[in-house]
Amino acid sequence: MAIRYNLWIDPDNTAQHRAVEADLERYFMERFADYPHIRLFGADPYDYDAPFNRLYDVLMARAAEYCEEKWRYVASPEQLNRCFFRAVGRSTKFVQDDRK
Repeated sequence: MAIRYNLWIDPDNTAQHRAVEADLERYFMERFADYPHIRLFGADPYDYDAPFNRLYDVLMARAAEYCEEKWRYVASPEQLNRCFFRAVGRSTKFVQDDRK
């Protein structure tokens, strides 16, 4: 398997990595605006059919494509994941269930 991720190929290009990650975070925030409020987890956080988990899978795939098309940059799964959860943390679209 060939190394594809820009972060791994050129780790010293921090300016590009930061710019792409900032744009990815904005990308996720904009996509969240398209959805009504989303409940974080529920009785089973590992329910892969839960709205949050389905949203995660779809947006990760779309963000990877967006990154390659716009930036000609292949983001690592870790970069995508980190940017997604940073955006979740900043977004007002997510509601967390009360823990009992």
